[in-house]
Amino acid sequence: MNKLKISGKRLLDSLDRLSTFGGRPDRGVDRLAGSAADLQARRWMAEHLHAQGLESWTDEVGNVFGHAPGVGNSRLLLGSHTDTVPAGGRLDGAYGVMAAMEVLTTLHEHGHPAARCLEIVSFWDEEGARPESSGGMVGSTALCRSPRLTLIDSYIELHIEQGPRMEEAGHELCVVEGIVGVDRHLIRVVGEPNHAGTTPFPLRKDAGRALVRTAAVTQELLRSVHDTVVGNIGTLTLDPGAPNVVPGAAQMVLEIRAPHEESLTRCADVVLERARTIAQEEGCTVEHRLLSHKPVVDFDDGMRALLEKVTLGTGRAAGCLYSYAGHDAGVMSAHVPTGMVFVPSARGVSHSPREYTPEHLLVQGAQVLLDAVIAHAEARTVSGSSGGAGAAPSARV
Repeated sequence: MNKLKISGKRLLDSLDRLSTFGGRPDRGVDRLAGSAADLQARRWMAEHLHAQGLESWTDEVGNVFGHAPGVGNSRLLLGSHTDTVPAGGRLDGAYGVMAAMEVLTTLHEHGHPAARCLEIVSFWDEEGARPESSGGMVGSTALCRSPRLTLIDSYIELHIEQGPRMEEAGHELCVVEGIVGVDRHLIRVVGEPNHAGTTPFPLRKDAGRALVRTAAVTQELLRSVHDTVVGNIGTLTLDPGAPNVVPGAAQMVLEIRAPHEESLTRCADVVLERARTIAQEEGCTVEHRLLSHKPVVDFDDGMRALLEKVTLGTGRAAGCLYSYAGHDAGVMSAHVPTGMVFVPSARGVSHSPREYTPEHLLVQGAQVLLDAVIAHAEARTVSGSSGGAGAAPSARV
């Protein structure tokens, strides 16, 4: 069993220092990708790595990398992102990067051989919160399209859960099984505009009423498919949008998240079936378009087995779950064996100044990351391959 320990104080000090870049009086952080605060944070990270006797460089996209001198050509990559949403929290993404930096620093200062097969990264623009952003995951997507990917044999990301499931279950650690799929649907109801004062209810073809009736039962419909499904209606518009005009058209965007592809398909089917029934009752018709589809991500079996062994070895309450938020790990998993570990988020709050995880759980999670890196390196040595990890991670292209 690994006896090497991270410095909890150094980890927490690094998180505190990072939070000063874009820090707000309410303890939140404004550090959008490309902002002055973001660029300052990236420069600080590079300087901090150099001060520890490590090497750092920034690629053409803005990803900041760090590794020990003399690192080999087959590397386990650790990391996350340090950009935030507006008025974001101190931990989302930042925790994974600072924990990765602490793991690398600990291995290097003790001369541990695992340091020679390790690299860390702060990815550029994971959040996609800028108005001109292409949707997030910019840095990890760029890496996966780069020849540099050939140096990476696997990837592990440590992150806060950003939800309430771990806290509700009493879990201090969770191995992430994968990331839910996300579908967005445009549902448009077409009726007939008319004078709202002179048209009796029975004679209306009210697209707004039909759409609102559908929206009102959507949550129940999604829950009827599977209890792991969540959904949201974040936009709903009426046309022409006047107080004295019966809406002739109305539309909403429905987002559905589920850990199984069949659930995504079934959810869309049941909502559209109900929407058409309601529209017919209101004298209207329904138009539908799938706006986007992000498939379910299942992380590598070998990496999951390694991480489960390490988390269970802590003797702390641990479990497994799917992530309902997107992460750079989802991008990386399509190209290299990938694993992910969560620590709990107090009250399930994230993307908020109230984002919080107790310090002892942050330290414990970083220690698990160190243990996982050493276990990965030992398994690689035993297997004689670049990707072994107990039950060896499978190669992906």
